[in-house]
Amino acid sequence: MTETPKTGQVVNYPYLWARQANDGETEGRKPRPCAVVLALKTQSGLTEMRLCAITSQKPKSGTTGLQVPDTEKRRAGLEASVPLWVIVDEHNIDIYERSYYFAPDSKLGTFSSKFTKELQSLMISTIQAHISQYVKRSD
Repeated sequence: MTETPKTGQVVNYPYLWARQANDGETEGRKPRPCAVVLALKTQSGLTEMRLCAITSQKPKSGTTGLQVPDTEKRRAGLEASVPLWVIVDEHNIDIYERSYYFAPDSKLGTFSSKFTKELQSLMISTIQAHISQYVKRSD
């Protein structure tokens, strides 16, 4: 990916689930669509991203996810015929400029600002409720 990812973009990314990281795994098993829920510049000028996995598996009880509407699937370049959810109670944190995981062709599309704000709001609520987990992908 030559241009820095922005909030709301959907990218292919080898997401590492928190349960896998807790079991000692260090690499995502496969690239999957992920939403860049937040992309912020740090004081040192680097881009810190918080990425949430997009999955076709309906969230289990105790997991917080938001179903992706058909319109948003089209905007984001996702499969329209399959139900999809963005899981927001866990995320990967990565620094774009130091990441080993972004390929030049990783951008799929972009969610609308309204849907992105819904994702952000849900993510923040899970963080504030202390039910969120994250995996840092870079040092």
